Amino acid sequence: MREITKFVLCGLGNIGSQVISSIIKNPKERLEVVAICARNKEKAQKKLDDFKLNIPIISPSEAPNYSKVIVETATYESFRKVIEPAIISGCHVIAISVGALVKNLDLIDLANKHNSILQIANGTLPGLDILRSAKEGNVNIVKLKSKILPESLEGEEYIKNNNIDLSKAKKEPVFIFSGSAREAALHFPRHFNVAVSLSLAGIGLDKTQIEIYADGTLKGALHKIIIKSDVVELEMTSQNFPSTVNKRSSLIVAKSIIAALREINSHIRIGS
Repeated sequence: MREITKFVLCGLGNIGSQVISSIIKNPKERLEVVAICARNKEKAQKKLDDFKLNIPIISPSEAPNYSKVIVETATYESFRKVIEPAIISGCHVIAISVGALVKNLDLIDLANKHNSILQIANGTLPGLDILRSAKEGNVNIVKLKSKILPESLEGEEYIKNNNIDLSKAKKEPVFIFSGSAREAALHFPRHFNVAVSLSLAGIGLDKTQIEIYADGTLKGALHKIIIKSDVVELEMTSQNFPSTVNKRSSLIVAKSIIAALREINSHIRIGS
């Protein structure tokens, strides 16, 4: 029988709550959250009471004392504070707020130094496995075309600074941005974790091309990946569905974390 995977959850917002809810509903998954890292301990305690969970609320620096598996579902701003102690302690870190990696690339070197694992859980993008395989040959083009719900982009500085009218996106796609993955992650750090994930799996932040549109006619974020290499050419599209609690995040994100946790103690691995 597969061992129980015990982990610390850092962040108890929309996605973190979905992770806990999924574990409670599916006890056969053999996953157990043993502690929570949260900035607002009072708010976190209320959520734990609602879930009927009696586990400690701790600081990120304490997390490695509770488990060597740390799940980050926090924010762009707190990304480094959450995962750096875990990396230094040699933990297996599963992270989602990887838009923050663009300004914290030294964390990758830190993971190598301390023999840690920094795993990016990104179920929102198709084709990453075939891209990693194609990278063993010569990859010429990696392009991501994303259509995002306009409400997800409201309040972003890039939108304000470029006088982009998102109201038109209610009826048709509105062009937002074209450039490198590095630029996309810097302009939209809270939304374009996908750009960083795609870049790390493929040809890097500066060579990966990103196009962004606001589109209110869709059910949720739509991502199309185009890959051209000497071993394969690929076009894949994923239509993600938004969370019923927060439309800025997709339902598949929490599921990708559960899938990553299940893999840790799985006796079979699928994919390269």
